[in-house]
Amino acid sequence: PGARGPRAPTARLPQPLLNPRPGKLPLESILVVLEELRKNGNLEWLDKNKTSFLIMWKRPEEWGKLIYQWVSRNGLTNSVFTLYELVSGDDTENEEFHGLDEATLLRALQALQQEHKAEIITLDDGRGVKFF
Repeated sequence: PGARGPRAPTARLPQPLLNPRPGKLPLESILVVLEELRKNGNLEWLDKNKTSFLIMWKRPEEWGKLIYQWVSRNGLTNSVFTLYELVSGDDTENEEFHGLDEATLLRALQALQQEHKAEIITLDDGRGVKFF
């Protein structure tokens, strides 16, 4: 019979590993995670009681930066766009912000407005934005 090398020890993870109820985190742990997301700007509470929230892949400032980079790169400062043109227009088809939902877009534009790089305006057919 041929000799075999030493066998690697097999480790068994205790079941359940961390929590007596698999798939359930204690509320305190969930709140810690949510608060960390909020501190980083990736979560916004939608109500005072903190029962509804929005988790954002990118912070509004990050989306605003991407949009403004596109505006600058294409020489479009002092131009006016409808919100639809920005996220659904042919000119932005290859941009990361193309298809962005309106609520996130407005947050991004508000961030640019605070930096005096844009102004959200009301147009006859809805809202738009002017870039500076």
